[in-house]
Formats: sequence, C-alpha cells, structure tokens
Amino acid sequence: MRTLNLCIDIDGTVTDPYYWLECANRHFNTNAKPKDICSYKFSDALKVTQEEYDNFYSVYASEIHGKAKIRLDAKHAITYLAKNHNIHYVTAREKKYADITRQWLNKYNLPAHSLTLTGNTDKRQNAKELNCDIFIEDSLDNALQLSSAGYEVLLIDCTYNKSVLPSNVIRVYNWYQIALLAVKKAYGAEPKLKTA
Repeated sequence: MRTLNLCIDIDGTVTDPYYWLECANRHFNTNAKPKDICSYKFSDALKVTQEEYDNFYSVYASEIHGKAKIRLDAKHAITYLAKNHNIHYVTAREKKYADITRQWLNKYNLPAHSLTLTGNTDKRQNAKELNCDIFIEDSLDNALQLSSAGYEVLLIDCTYNKSVLPSNVIRVYNWYQIALLAVKKAYGAEPKLKTA
C-alpha cells in the first residue's frame, strides 16, 4: 500500500453542505430549503443579488463557519484515512478565517497534515504543490477545473453539483465511499464506483 496525499475541501465536503442556510434565511427573511440550492451561486436560491449575499457572508462568515455541522461520517472516515495517508485541507476561505477554521477542525478532532486557505476557488496550484493523489470536493466548477489539470476528483453529491462528469471525476454519496475508493487507490486499484 502506498501513502496517498488526499486534498480535501472543507465547506460542503467536510461540513454539512447547507450549514449556512438557516442563518441566511433568518438574515434575508427567506425560506429556502436545501432542494432549492441548484447551483453554487447561492444568491439565486435566496433570490437576492450577489452583492447582498457577499455582504451577508462578510458579516456572518465567522459565525457560520464556527457553528457549521460536520457531514455525516466525515470524522470517522477522515480519522481512518489519516492513519495511513496525508490529509491536506484546501479551502477557498480567505486567510482571515484561518483561526476559526482551525478551531472548527479541532472541535471535531479532525486530523490534518496541513491546512491551506486559498482565498479563491482555483486550487490547481495547491494540488500540484501537495502532490495530490485524490481531491475531494463539493464544487462542480472546482472539480472540473482540477480534472482538466489531470487530477482525480471525488465529487460528493449535493443538490448544487448535478452534471455529467468527466472520467476522472467520480460522484460519491457519502464518506464511506470516499474512504473505500481512497483505500482501493492506495492498493493500486482504479478508483471506480458502480452506480445504478
């Protein structure tokens, strides 16, 4: 078995993908549900402008990141994978959220070999620097960008990332599938998932 470098996005991948929605609904006096979030442009589902959403985020980001719920089975799977593999969190969060991000990872006792806050959505250079074997993402745009640079991506299923995927992007539905595919790759098997 070889040791893998696993690059893992945080928001929507390790966190519950809709953790920010309750706060946004309260702020905008809306009633959007997870099923309403059909694209990564969350302002559309809330029926507000991007500027209004950006202002909301700048006011509430620390609060919503600090209170984020962890995605089902993420802690167990990541802890298991960290026994034999390198865990590198790569998030588009700005560097000013480094402390709240570390506190959140510590709150859930999530193992980490490194944490990178890019401040933008282009993670290709980070994947290259970390010698990424598998990138785990929830953003369709990020997955396609990483895939076009030759990286294998596991795209965790969300209402906002539905699309036909290239062959090096595999849709997964939970963290147990992620762990299984990573272990298969570590043992030299092609990470493929049979889908219905």
